[in-house]
Amino acid sequence: MNSAEIITIGDELLIGQTVDTNSAWMGMQLSMRGIQVNRIVSISDRREEIIAALDESLRRVPLVLITGGLGPTSDDITKETLAEYFGTKLVMSQEVLDEVTNRITRRNLEMNENNRRQAMVPESCRVLANHAGTAPAMLFEKEGRIIVSMPGVPSEMKHIMHEHVLPMISSMTGGHTIIHRNIMTFGTFEAKLAERLEGFEKELPAMVKLAYLPSHGVIKLRLTGSGDDPELVRRTEEEQVRKLYSIIPDVIYGEDEITLEEIVGKLLLDNNQTVSTAESCTGGKIASMITSVPGSSAWYRGSVVAYDNNIKAGVLGIDPGIISRYGAVSEETVRAMAERMRSIAETDYAVAVTGIAGPTGGTPEKPVGTVWIAVASAAGVVAEKHLFADDRQINIFRSATNALNLLRKHIISR
Repeated sequence: MNSAEIITIGDELLIGQTVDTNSAWMGMQLSMRGIQVNRIVSISDRREEIIAALDESLRRVPLVLITGGLGPTSDDITKETLAEYFGTKLVMSQEVLDEVTNRITRRNLEMNENNRRQAMVPESCRVLANHAGTAPAMLFEKEGRIIVSMPGVPSEMKHIMHEHVLPMISSMTGGHTIIHRNIMTFGTFEAKLAERLEGFEKELPAMVKLAYLPSHGVIKLRLTGSGDDPELVRRTEEEQVRKLYSIIPDVIYGEDEITLEEIVGKLLLDNNQTVSTAESCTGGKIASMITSVPGSSAWYRGSVVAYDNNIKAGVLGIDPGIISRYGAVSEETVRAMAERMRSIAETDYAVAVTGIAGPTGGTPEKPVGTVWIAVASAAGVVAEKHLFADDRQINIFRSATNALNLLRKHIISR
């Protein structure tokens, strides 16, 4: 067994009412166990669509995972359709009925006919107990192929995958190992990074693959090692990670999905240092990102959202002449914002940002997307100018992430 397909069922997925997070999670879990996902398809709650999707998947792969359509209401038709598809009938499972009854009783709810329907399962299936909900999962076998139908509720699906499906897969893959390492980078763009890594890619061992996964300035480099010897895979992949660090040390900031705000917090905590923020065009976004990290009160002191020039002058105490002469969006103003914020908050560092987020407010000299960022410390002030896009939300996010990255670089340079 080395390939699979995923079918998610539900009209709510197709109209955008619910985002399909199940497929992404299942795909990752299968990949980690050496199973290649060939296709993911979302279909409506219609008998014909379910049957057609099953027919196609079973012609292509030995494993099909299905989620959705197993609830107690009349619009949940997956169970009935699967019974028809596999030429069987629905029967009452006493084991499932007892499980459902116990769950309902523990919650002091009244058992009704809809709850009892949950215990009706196709006679030919193997029931997979769902201790996280009332809808059981069902496993079918057909001509050497395996089909598993699970509830669409993410917590219930994950429970069933961990309890039943993943152990089964691990026992059938013959020990094939797949290991992912995610190297997080910031401060470059994908084409430039690929150019810098061209030689590295050409020299990669056959068992290791490299993928570029960009998202709003952050580029995740995913190294995937695969083979039948787990120790050899780990050792080979680790060698390639070390090479990456030697080639692009200036843009790597961490590993395994860590965010810029998390790495900044770790650096500050490790050094027993603190930071404050003064924000104009980002409107508190930097503060929000920093405080999203648990324990951030240990290194973060506070913020002034100086959106209006009167706040810049009155609260931060910036000389109005600086703003009048150079403008609110200028190197001189952002430096003053950082210096004053550090003094007011009495922190080791202060981050400041001012710019034109758009879509209005730009001029030929300072177009929309013009942003100045500064970091102040005992060593002085560093400032950077950026020219981002025309989209307001993108500009705000990129301003905040670049501000955090400038802070990160300033901390590690000292």
